Amino acid sequence: MFEFSNTWVFFLLPLPFIVWWVLPPMRRRANTLIAPFAAQAAVASKQKLRRSAWISKRNALQWILLFLAWLCLLGALARPQLVGQPEMKVKTARSFLVAADISFSMAARDWVKNDQRFTRWEGVKEVMGEFISRREGDRMGLVFFGTNAYLQTPFTSELDIVEWFLDETDVGMAGQMTSIGKAIGFGIRLFEQDTLDHKVMLLLTDGSDGGKGITPLDAAYMAQKDSIKIYTLGIGDPDAPGSDLDEESLKAISEITGGQYFRAIDHESLSEAYELLDQLEPMEFEEEEYKPVTELYYYPTVASIVIALLLLFIRSIIAAVKRT
Repeated sequence: MFEFSNTWVFFLLPLPFIVWWVLPPMRRRANTLIAPFAAQAAVASKQKLRRSAWISKRNALQWILLFLAWLCLLGALARPQLVGQPEMKVKTARSFLVAADISFSMAARDWVKNDQRFTRWEGVKEVMGEFISRREGDRMGLVFFGTNAYLQTPFTSELDIVEWFLDETDVGMAGQMTSIGKAIGFGIRLFEQDTLDHKVMLLLTDGSDGGKGITPLDAAYMAQKDSIKIYTLGIGDPDAPGSDLDEESLKAISEITGGQYFRAIDHESLSEAYELLDQLEPMEFEEEEYKPVTELYYYPTVASIVIALLLLFIRSIIAAVKRT
């Protein structure tokens, strides 16, 4: 859409006419011829004697060019612009912490995708990477836990960095146990240092708490007091032989904090869980006050200069013709 940023400038359009009407004309001195018969010559030629000065006059073409140059100058001062539609941007409104279990049990090769088997952690990393890339606008952080919890990525809006650190993580880097309570407690301390009020944690595990340190339910109540919402995600089939997935604890953690529990036994169910989480914690958009603007002031500026040079060229030609 074309528009002028400073439309008030066009109120100056009649300014040259006002100046021409108010101020007296400029008189230019000229050489004169003093002769004793000047009066008789004036009577004979029917002309009136005047002082040695004349008023510069311009023809119609020069007046038109002057007016066009003035109009182009005003057009440049009015800042013509091509303004695009206001864009929608993602509003950064929440800190989203992913706390993922990387204990040795996540190396179990029972994850199926396209009739191929992968480790649980390989499947989780692939889908979690897609989920992170969709969370534009969230400040995301990564915490991995096993026997202990540690910070992999502090809260940041640079999601490509979060994805890179996720890809560089492997099973067993935090020990072989599963300390869910420690992971939640570690996440609470991270949120305490954060500035955003909306705090969400995604706790992902395939086991049960190792029983050392704070219990998962006690940690959940602490998170609830700090207004931290925890979504829990159980990996694997709890009815499968050898599975120690504690769904009851994970459900209790999510209920205490106002979150929700999801179960993922394969690639498809994990993708569905992340899609549902996107719906539960949707992106918040707001209209960007800044609109894409393309400045066009240089076009009337160049036109004004060209017209002024053309006018100067015409006057030079007229002066040269008069001298000849």
